[in-house]
Amino acid sequence: MMMHINWHLPWPGQKSSFATSTLPPVSPFSHPQRKSKITASRKLMLKSLMLAKAKECWEQEHEEREAEKVRYLAERIPTLQTRGLSLSALQDLCRELHAKVEVVDEERYDIEAKCLHNTREIKDLKLKVLDLRGKFKRPPLRRVRVSADAMLRALLGSKHKVSMDLRANLKSVKKEDTEKERPVEVGDWRKNVEAMSGMEGRKKMFDAAKSPTSQ
Repeated sequence: MMMHINWHLPWPGQKSSFATSTLPPVSPFSHPQRKSKITASRKLMLKSLMLAKAKECWEQEHEEREAEKVRYLAERIPTLQTRGLSLSALQDLCRELHAKVEVVDEERYDIEAKCLHNTREIKDLKLKVLDLRGKFKRPPLRRVRVSADAMLRALLGSKHKVSMDLRANLKSVKKEDTEKERPVEVGDWRKNVEAMSGMEGRKKMFDAAKSPTSQ
């Protein structure tokens, strides 16, 4: 009678390889990843529908703004009835309209001044915030050739009256002077040492020292 041995089962006293195998830890809060059931064509269709709805809302809002503008203008600027008016009545109407225009112009000027003031304050506050953060962006600088007179005129304005010509104080040097002031070429020093060595060299040195005294 033949016996069939299952080699996958552990021997007595031996641990199972399945039990000792390292399996990844399973978190109790982990959810299985669900695959998206929406296809690419359906996503594209939904995106186009959303864009169409947004365009429709924008057009409706634009129409409402235009209607509100027309209503406001009709309320503030009524139609003029000039038929059947005499010359004096027309003159009075013109004076009244001119007075209203002046009032509106003054209000417009005040509003523009306030807006300009607020804009400057906002800009200053932004610069202060950037300064505090240390993220001040240095503007790109370009090299510009400016003379000394132009620089002083820009700094001092009308106070600058003296012209500052830097080239006027330079000494004019001719080509002949530069050729005269050229240093004498130095020869080989070994020849000078050999010429001055010995009795002949000492005699030459004595004659050279004596010649200026005799003159």
